[in-house]
Amino acid sequence: MKLYTKRHIVISAIVSGILTSAILITVFVSCVKKNSNEEQVNNQTEEEAAVNVVSQTKEDSGDIFEFQQNPSNVVPVSNSSDYTQDEQQNINVYNQCNEAVVNINTQVVAYDWFLEPYVQDGGSGSGSIIDKRGYILTNVHVIQDATKIYVSLYDGTQYEAKVVGQDLDSDLAVIKFNPPEGMELKTIAFGSSSSLKVGQKVIAIGNPFGMERTMTTGIVSGLGRPIQNSNKRIIRNMIQTDTAINPGNSGGPLLDTKGRMVGINTMIMSSSGSSAGVGFAVPSETAIRVVSDLIRYGKVQRGRIDATMIQLNASIANYAGIDVSTGILISEIEKGGNAEKAGLKGGTKAAYYGSRRSIIYLGGDVITKIDNITIDSLADYYSALESKKPGEQVTVVVRRNKKNVTLKLTLSE
Repeated sequence: MKLYTKRHIVISAIVSGILTSAILITVFVSCVKKNSNEEQVNNQTEEEAAVNVVSQTKEDSGDIFEFQQNPSNVVPVSNSSDYTQDEQQNINVYNQCNEAVVNINTQVVAYDWFLEPYVQDGGSGSGSIIDKRGYILTNVHVIQDATKIYVSLYDGTQYEAKVVGQDLDSDLAVIKFNPPEGMELKTIAFGSSSSLKVGQKVIAIGNPFGMERTMTTGIVSGLGRPIQNSNKRIIRNMIQTDTAINPGNSGGPLLDTKGRMVGINTMIMSSSGSSAGVGFAVPSETAIRVVSDLIRYGKVQRGRIDATMIQLNASIANYAGIDVSTGILISEIEKGGNAEKAGLKGGTKAAYYGSRRSIIYLGGDVITKIDNITIDSLADYYSALESKKPGEQVTVVVRRNKKNVTLKLTLSE
């Protein structure tokens, strides 16, 4: 039997401990490298899958304006180990997008007691640079009635901008300034609002209360909200978010964690006028279509029904003997128009309306549905046709002689 001294036992234990530690360290380093490589591959795959929505839409339809934008790669933060994963996302998105968010200020014409015009400061808001040539996306209500529009960039430089086009139905507008030669503008790429999920993290960058490029975070609180805007038009499929949105944020981007614009911050629901955790953004899918038309044509190409429409109410319904009190009354049909070709009927009995200066014709059809969307008001009517283009066919349900009649109609421009 071989005996070991106490000294031998201690030396053996130390050597065993060192060998065990070396093995554990080697295994740990291998696992870290493997996870790092897998994460890098996953990030690359995710970036490749996140093809610019504008490009995808352009392939599907030749009507989309071709944007000139920066690559939408998220730049990693240095010393990232000092931050949590959530903090890293926030910092990355801000670094990538903040220079593409502008502050918009306007001047408007006002009148004094003697009805003499004078210029005063108008509203202010935010906007996103969506094209290197100086195209900026914002809200209509940010620039409405402006005689002059000024955009301030991240570096404090200010330029005068002109209106390219504006669309009341979506509350979206495009303005443009001419960047100096050699200036490389940062842009924000469009993301996909159709793939958003309730609970998904979103980020807003804007200029609330004039404080430039402020960032707030939150989640998607709801989807598909029909909300009436300040122009009395109903915008469907609005994104609801608890991301803090305050006066001055209007027109700014709502971003996903990759820095892609999934919505345009437009309004809040609040009794005080400040953020109460209920904000709404126009979805990017709507913005892409609207912006493309505004840049190409100066207006949105939408289909219409060739008829004069009147908002039906209880007074008109009682007087005319109509058995419904909501909907759109067809007063007159344009001769040879799509309404006449589809079989819609206009009124024949003249009556004064409102201040007795307007004449409407009673006895015509009442539109109650368009493509299964209930039409109770003119706002509903405009909203139902908001995404329809000339040449598209819609199904129209009308109330005629106390019966529902369904007709097919091809929209005109």
